[in-house]
Amino acid sequence: MLVHMIVGWLVSALALWVVAQIVPGIEVRDFGAALLATVVIAIVGAVVGPVLRFLAWPLTFVTLGLFLLVINAILLKLAAMLTPGFRVRGFLHAILGALVLTILSSLLRRMVL
Repeated sequence: MLVHMIVGWLVSALALWVVAQIVPGIEVRDFGAALLATVVIAIVGAVVGPVLRFLAWPLTFVTLGLFLLVINAILLKLAAMLTPGFRVRGFLHAILGALVLTILSSLLRRMVL
């Protein structure tokens, strides 16, 4: 179980580092910053995420779930504000980064876990 969590954390950090290489408005100083940013993203997602999803459920319902991408972008931007060495320059970059991060994390987790 612990090994599974550590591997998942490393895979998520790798996905974030790759996203920083692909999306021009997202910067990660090094892999250590990606590891820290992954932890902060998880904490922000666990604490703030449910509140945002609850408040935005009407928009999420009307947009057939697409508004969740905006919520994920907000969470990514918030995590970047709290993490040294991790930066998201603009909201459009946050939306693109959230989309690419979700897809890449899912693919890597399926391959590794």
